Amino acid sequence: MSVYTRVTEDDLRELLAEYSIGELEDFRGITAGITNTNYFVDTSTGRWVLTLFEQMDNGSLPFFMQLMDHLAGHGVPGAHPVARNDGGFLSRVQDRPAALVYRLAGASIETPSSSQCASLGGVVAEMHRAVRSFGEAQPNPRGLDWIAQARDRLAERLDTDTAALLDDEIAFQRDNARTRYRGLPEAVIHADMFRDNVLFEDDRVSGVIDFYYACHDYLLFDLAVICNDWAFDDDGLYRNEHWQAFIHAYHRRRALTDAEHGAWPAMLRAAALRFWASRLIDYHFPMDGDVTHIHDPSPFERLLRAHREAPPALLDAP
Repeated sequence: MSVYTRVTEDDLRELLAEYSIGELEDFRGITAGITNTNYFVDTSTGRWVLTLFEQMDNGSLPFFMQLMDHLAGHGVPGAHPVARNDGGFLSRVQDRPAALVYRLAGASIETPSSSQCASLGGVVAEMHRAVRSFGEAQPNPRGLDWIAQARDRLAERLDTDTAALLDDEIAFQRDNARTRYRGLPEAVIHADMFRDNVLFEDDRVSGVIDFYYACHDYLLFDLAVICNDWAFDDDGLYRNEHWQAFIHAYHRRRALTDAEHGAWPAMLRAAALRFWASRLIDYHFPMDGDVTHIHDPSPFERLLRAHREAPPALLDAP
């Protein structure tokens, strides 16, 4: 989350006239994250989060709103969009598509405990079970084709070694898409479940937020994204206890397949590649904004190199 577009008090009063959630009391920008403009909005009846979508149009946004509504209806603790007076979920602010969601209790955790990881494992498994009955789908907007295009765009910005690693990994992932990944369980996944997108109250997950990269992809890819962020500390050291707490809680609710075990080392690399490429783009071609937060791409390069040498196991024996 970031602030690229400045929202005024008048903008918010005009927006709130389209909803039945009370009068504006306070608002402030949120500086964490990368892609969209986000504000906390307090009214006389509750607390909300306003998102202005900086890189999406109305064509893809109903998918995300319907997904969040579907998951909330199945008891998954997540961001739930607020319906307008006319029943729709989308509005416009500063000529950008926008949505209000319920502000969840709790806070994100920079250094999660193993018990918090276990709580998340159960929630992610229930999410993966709940999407079986979700009838909508959309492809991964940051899949291999996008990564290859990003590589071309970065051509003049990369040194020879970095470019060679990108090329080799893209080729490796294309080969796996034709072979090892075939037959893996697929459904709609979150695809961006970093620590700042999960809220906790004590050791319990109170909410999952920021579904705006959700897409139809391998369930295992969701797990690899989570492993790469939750099971590694800021120095890149692997925390097996944390990962095993997560994956055992997950496996009890949604059993992992033999194919997923076989594809796990390659999928860890796929998840590292995806976020390395996107952060290279954000670093070398930053968006203009009032308050922006750009992540360093180098941790994902180091993670990718580590996974190419010695990837951690998916599931240890109990």
